[in-house]
Amino acid sequence: MPVEIYPEAIQSMVHGDHGAPFDLLGPHLLPDGQVSIRAFRPSARTLYVVKNAGGDVMAMNRLHDAGFFELTLSGEWTGQDYHFLADTYDGREERFRDAYAFRDPPLTDFDLYLLNEGRFWYSYEKLGAHCTELDGVRGVSFAVWAPNAYRASVIGDFNGWDARLHPMKLLGSSGVWWLFIPDVEPDAIYKYDLRSRFGGYHAEKADPYGFFSELRPRTGSIVVDLEGFPWRDAEWMSRRAARAPLNEPMSIYEVHLGSWRRRANGEWLTYRELAETLVPYVRAMGYTHIEIMPVAEHPLDASWGYQVTGYYAPTSRYGSPHDFMAFVDACHQQGTGVILDWVPAHFPKDGHGLSFFDGTHLYEHADLRQGEHPDWGTCIFNYGRNEVRNFLISNALFWLKQYHVDGLRVDAVSSMLYLDFGRKAGEWIPNRYGGNENLEAIAFMQEANTVVHAECPGVLMIAEESTAWPMVSRPTYLGGLGFTLKWNMGWMHDVLDYMKIDPIYRRYHHNKITFSLMYAFSENFVLSLSHDEVVHLKGSLIQKMAGDWWQKFASLRLLAGYQYTHPGKKLNFMGQEIAQWAEWSEARSLDWDLLEYPTHAGMQAWMRDLNQFYRQQPALYERDFDAGGFSWIEPNDAEQSVFSYMRFALDPDDFLVVVANFTPEPRYGYRIGVPKSGRYLELLNSDSAHYGGGNIGNDGAVETDSIPWHAHMQSLSLTIPPLAIVILKLDSGVSTSPTD
Repeated sequence: MPVEIYPEAIQSMVHGDHGAPFDLLGPHLLPDGQVSIRAFRPSARTLYVVKNAGGDVMAMNRLHDAGFFELTLSGEWTGQDYHFLADTYDGREERFRDAYAFRDPPLTDFDLYLLNEGRFWYSYEKLGAHCTELDGVRGVSFAVWAPNAYRASVIGDFNGWDARLHPMKLLGSSGVWWLFIPDVEPDAIYKYDLRSRFGGYHAEKADPYGFFSELRPRTGSIVVDLEGFPWRDAEWMSRRAARAPLNEPMSIYEVHLGSWRRRANGEWLTYRELAETLVPYVRAMGYTHIEIMPVAEHPLDASWGYQVTGYYAPTSRYGSPHDFMAFVDACHQQGTGVILDWVPAHFPKDGHGLSFFDGTHLYEHADLRQGEHPDWGTCIFNYGRNEVRNFLISNALFWLKQYHVDGLRVDAVSSMLYLDFGRKAGEWIPNRYGGNENLEAIAFMQEANTVVHAECPGVLMIAEESTAWPMVSRPTYLGGLGFTLKWNMGWMHDVLDYMKIDPIYRRYHHNKITFSLMYAFSENFVLSLSHDEVVHLKGSLIQKMAGDWWQKFASLRLLAGYQYTHPGKKLNFMGQEIAQWAEWSEARSLDWDLLEYPTHAGMQAWMRDLNQFYRQQPALYERDFDAGGFSWIEPNDAEQSVFSYMRFALDPDDFLVVVANFTPEPRYGYRIGVPKSGRYLELLNSDSAHYGGGNIGNDGAVETDSIPWHAHMQSLSLTIPPLAIVILKLDSGVSTSPTD
């Protein structure tokens, strides 16, 4: 006999409003020891329960015309030892397991407690869509945080996108909804259908923890099994954990994967094709790291990835998650680190994304004075909410652990630090002390950096921070933000402004070069010449150089040499190494045909040799963040716009002498003081004909004179080429006795 069920409950299920589906669906033990099995299948003309062992088939009773069925059986039918057989209205036969026979979620009460406390660092292991096995049955476990929904449902190509078929279970007061759906396989497309408690809001949302997404303009999440990739970088990962990155060479090649190089028909290269082309190129050019502009899923190509909708999904533009793993693995196999741009500062308002997720401002602030970036039209994360901080910190660990990424460059840190960023008076809300500091964002960054460095030894956390905020790259226990490194935006602006000036007037702007050494050791700096400097009508790097054609090439080589000999780690955007004339665009490839011309090929050769030289000389990297690693020889020759200085390794006897001439006039007999007597080898000269220069120099070496100069008892008389830099080193085979 059918069990009597409240008609209102059935009506709620039929209309997709039932928020507690396990109370109604699946097997239910009755007081008399029998079992009531219930199902909702609108497509079924008739529905049968089939016992897995023995194959007994029993017809269910239709309790509602819309397709609600029930069957009462003896107690021996408990558990999951059955499946359904449906004869559909269109004449098909369907067999499927009962999702509501699986009642025990993989999320424990402790997991949910940690999530609500904001300390479930590996929440990506439980939330989202996971291919798994429950009670011997394969399927997918779905979990989503939507505390203000009264009903959450999984929709996808496996259920006809019918939100009535797979409503989820709310796990206590955690706000997490869960459901295991048997027999769903990888590559299934899905979303969450959410109905809010507030305002009748109803939306279909992509999975915030989704590991893969459809290619834009489609917006569905895709089930994928991240396990099983055959990593071959165990040695790299072991070495990474023991590294001291501040004392190692770091020359970063910043790349936009979609426009570094394209196929002849204009299509993107895949992750695996990039592993075969980009990775060996970077290795051959001598860079130590690739920094990838945001690879997380994003709907708009023109955003370059900085408006993220899929924080846990490598963009499907270039392939699958395993394809991206293959790219990272290839980098590590060739000795190259991988840094990802990470965007925790904001997210776009796209309807399928995080914005107004469950009918409330769940991830963002509700007040537009806190919750929206006026410059970008994007939402700002609510860093004061535990689960939001957890989402972001877990995301950082996800890329570092799951994909073996070696560091994160954190975008737009300044916008996170200041409540009045981009706002006029009256458009922002002060903090509880009346200031403009975003206290919650500061606490989030400190927590994120602390957790990342504890969980992933040897990785890099790099801040793009453009203000004078103190101690960005200092430990949190000292009151700092805890980043490993910080982009030196001041150095970048000053040096590019200086290079734009006609050399005849540079004598009046001498301090634009010397000023950076006033603060060079206040942070752990990266000297960045990034994509931001070659977009939005700013022109390419070579276009910024003053002078005529040959002066531009000479100046670009000089700029690179100055960057590599200045304290700090190095970053250059793709295309700068070939002196790309055109401003960068994400819509096309770099102009690789320029390498047919000797000047462009010479620039590439200079960058290759400069990288190799940099990696070979401890004086250029071991004491980047120690004032003892740098010493001016002559910082005040403004009249001739020549700068001379020394760089020191941890071994004080290992040093380099650098002289840079920022005018198009060669300097003959230019005397500088040096600390030791002997023969100084000219190791690099940017004016070499090999690089497209005029071949002016010092014939490979120069001997010291016993003429006191610049506070030293020995000196060198040098020929300094025009718009060029020369680097010299004491020949270890010659007497090196100190003379002062």
